[in-house]
Amino acid sequence: MFLVHNLSGSLLPELEEQGAMRRNDYYIPVSCEEKAADLGNTKDGGDSKYDSIPLSSLKSDEAASGPKQGPTFQDGQRRVDYVLTYHVQKPQSVRRKTSHFGDYRILRILRRSLSMMKGRDMPPPKEDPEVAAHKHRLDYHEDDKRFRQTEFEDNLREMGLELEKDEGNKIPGIGFLKIHAPWNVLCREAEFMKLKMPTKKVYEVKQGSNVVERINLFIRKVTAPLHPKVEPNRAQNVKHLSHPFSREKQHLFDLSDRESFFDSKTRASIVYEVLKRTRCTKAKYTMGITSLLGNGVYTAAYPLHDVGILPHILSIPMQSQALCDQATLIVSLLVLQGDVDGMGPEANDRKILYEEWASYSVFYKYQPIGLIRKYFGEKIGLYFAWLGVYTQMLIPASIVGAIVFLYGCATVDNDIPSMEICDPRNNITMCPLCDRACSYWELKTACGTARASHLFDNPATVFFSIFMALWAAMFMEHWKRRQMRLNYIWDLTGFEEEEQAHKDHHRTEYEIQVMQKTLKKQDMSPKDKKVKLTCTDRAPAYMMGLFTMLFMVGVTFAVVFGVILYRISIRAALHMSSNPTARSNIRATVKGTAAVINLVIIIIMDEIYGALARWLTLLEVPKTDKSFEERLIIKTFVLKFANAFSPIVYLAFFRGRMVGRPGDYVYVIGSYRMEECAHAGCLMELCIQLCITMLGKQLIQNNLFEIAIPKIKKLIRRRKSDMDSQQQEDYNMTLQRHEKDHFLGPFVGLSPEYMEMIIQFGMVTLFVASFPLAPLFALLNNIIEIRLDAKKFVTEVRRPIAARAKDIGIWYNLLRGLSKVAVIVNAFVISFTSDFIPRLVYQYMYSPDGSMHGFVNHTMSYFNVSDFQPGTAPLQPMHLGYEVQICRYKDYRETPWSNTPYDLSKEFWAILACRLAFVVVFQNVVMLMSDFVDWLIPDIPKDISLQIHKEKILMVELFMKEEEGKKLLRDNHANQSPLQPRSRPASHTPSN
Repeated sequence: MFLVHNLSGSLLPELEEQGAMRRNDYYIPVSCEEKAADLGNTKDGGDSKYDSIPLSSLKSDEAASGPKQGPTFQDGQRRVDYVLTYHVQKPQSVRRKTSHFGDYRILRILRRSLSMMKGRDMPPPKEDPEVAAHKHRLDYHEDDKRFRQTEFEDNLREMGLELEKDEGNKIPGIGFLKIHAPWNVLCREAEFMKLKMPTKKVYEVKQGSNVVERINLFIRKVTAPLHPKVEPNRAQNVKHLSHPFSREKQHLFDLSDRESFFDSKTRASIVYEVLKRTRCTKAKYTMGITSLLGNGVYTAAYPLHDVGILPHILSIPMQSQALCDQATLIVSLLVLQGDVDGMGPEANDRKILYEEWASYSVFYKYQPIGLIRKYFGEKIGLYFAWLGVYTQMLIPASIVGAIVFLYGCATVDNDIPSMEICDPRNNITMCPLCDRACSYWELKTACGTARASHLFDNPATVFFSIFMALWAAMFMEHWKRRQMRLNYIWDLTGFEEEEQAHKDHHRTEYEIQVMQKTLKKQDMSPKDKKVKLTCTDRAPAYMMGLFTMLFMVGVTFAVVFGVILYRISIRAALHMSSNPTARSNIRATVKGTAAVINLVIIIIMDEIYGALARWLTLLEVPKTDKSFEERLIIKTFVLKFANAFSPIVYLAFFRGRMVGRPGDYVYVIGSYRMEECAHAGCLMELCIQLCITMLGKQLIQNNLFEIAIPKIKKLIRRRKSDMDSQQQEDYNMTLQRHEKDHFLGPFVGLSPEYMEMIIQFGMVTLFVASFPLAPLFALLNNIIEIRLDAKKFVTEVRRPIAARAKDIGIWYNLLRGLSKVAVIVNAFVISFTSDFIPRLVYQYMYSPDGSMHGFVNHTMSYFNVSDFQPGTAPLQPMHLGYEVQICRYKDYRETPWSNTPYDLSKEFWAILACRLAFVVVFQNVVMLMSDFVDWLIPDIPKDISLQIHKEKILMVELFMKEEEGKKLLRDNHANQSPLQPRSRPASHTPSN
């Protein structure tokens, strides 16, 4: 029986009151008699669920040594650095030692008694031999798993790790293996892994010249409210000199507090490294932790999230039942102390991250990148640092894009081509938009579309395209400098990928395939020959992957073509409709519904392509996790990029290009006539498609799915549970940290998060000439995305293994490639999709007064209605109330009365030459400017370069002083040692 005391030894009065309230409102406490019975059974060696030192056996000096950081073993001293879970075969009758739910206990007793009564009255049924054989096979597999598990755990103990099993009844069927790495193992593995640790030597960090320091100080004071209240995030004027840990040079490091020298992230990564190196060798084939997880020997492996620090628990006798019940409630209340939603007075890193990073109320603040790295590791820290830099760089792009859009709104009333289209005095009769069902129409009905197109198709969009190309180059340079600064702060400047090579252990699937190949060639190959998978073994998977990806890209194009047919069909159907409302909104209906259909298809196909890319990568059986990740990224990027951008590419570059002309249209699949662009061009439809796709993917696929799916899964688990919400809350309070983390989702990697942002980056840069508001939408999404991802990492998934990395890897190459392609794409969008080049050509070559008056008439050709092919003329030629003999269509062709009727005119070829020339000039000028920006901005900041050089000098001086000290000791020893033999004969001379 225990009471909770504070440091002074007195009972905490606040917890007494809270305990009484919780007892009366929430659950029934367990009696002291039942506790005594349970403690007695444990001491007698009965159903003890822990293979460890019982809490009551602690010595007083151990109990008074102070609380430990994080979860501990049952002795309260050794920290839990890692946890493995495995299946436990539950006995037929298991006595629950303590229960907070009396109703369920009574039901279990009644069911057990009924089963016993049935057992007395009825003879046991005979078991089917096949069922018995199946059970025997299952038992054999379970025995084999236990055999491997026992061998693996013995090998872990030989490696120096300390283990403790927990096979309690709080999570039926699940056992926990808690792992602790003692100090000698931590030192050994840190030296093996070449972990850089801070030494005792500190030096002053200078930000640059005095002017630069003053500017930085001023900026920091101004932006002080934007910085999170996190200690590691604040600027520090001194820095510890770091050096790879060595047991021979332990005197260089500050080991006064061994508990905090290796933090929880480092301890977990060290244990994980030992787990990956440990093997089971007594079976037919060698198995590591990855193979053991793949074969079900262990079901999960994860480090633990942070928990709060519990007060001292002193073993003292109880005076009454009330005190016993009160202590029980107090201890239960303290289980959640310091957790994310706990009420502990001393916050841990996880709680600080939850309050200062994973909360939507701090969306305007900077991220605590230093604390993120400290808790999750460098790889995840770099992702959120990159996401933060990307989001910050979107701010100027959003401002400029909004200005460009507002410029279009301000100048729409002064746009001469739009005014000519909307002028009712210009009685221009246009040719039908489809065969038979469509009739002639007047150009003034396209007034709204023309005015809306000017919002996105104006001279400012050209400037914005150049700006975004330079923005992409500056973003890449800014990130490289930020990445280099983080490498210096995080002591990764000397880290190379070769140092990480020893950590790239074989994947589970690779080991299984090698095992199967070894068993097949056991008799043919010599035993000392190392078996591995070759390109010949993977050739069928490579071929299947290639043809499958080509087929799926073809499926994407087929889906786009299907949407094209939908637009053609629905337009013809609406023209034939008798409803005047439907006939008056044909363009808006077709554009909007087609864009929504494309969005739904993109979201569905994205999920299919993600699963397909993973399956194809698994077929190739990559050797290491790094190889698997890179192959998966390439496949996923190709499929998802084609899926997201195929409809946009069609609208930008193909729609309206292969239409033909009245009397000689191009048809597909029989009578389906290829669709035309509106008179103002296809840029408006491209803008609508981009807007709906971008908003839909961000709101539905990225944010709604990430928020709704975890909540739905949680609701389903709660529905399946027999306990109500109150009982579930009481049950959760009794769980320990390793049991709570078991219910969290597994960490699936950063690839989905990066892929989401890469596709968004493509939306922002590739077609920004047609949608200048794309950076603004991306900025608003990322503000939510950062906090959403933060909350997911802190509260919804298990703590990932801290992985070291000095850059973002292959994602940087994809970003750089997209930024280069964006220049070419925007050049073609401006040149071929918008009317920018035709307007310039008309103004400076064909306009009689150098203005834009007459531009609309200049872009349209004439068609004689008598030249319609049979069966294609309108069914209602008198729809406008008068007979039409000549109609107009947008193209540069000769007149019907010329010598070469309907041939392409010389204006067409002049405009085409100007378009191609613009593409060449724009691409080369913008890329030259981007390369100039790249050359102008150094990759490594000057102050960081100086600090790195200073670190090297200080390190050399430190070792020189150490060598001089050793040499001085050797010299002193050498000078003293010859004097001793000379004094001995002198002392014996008088005696002779």
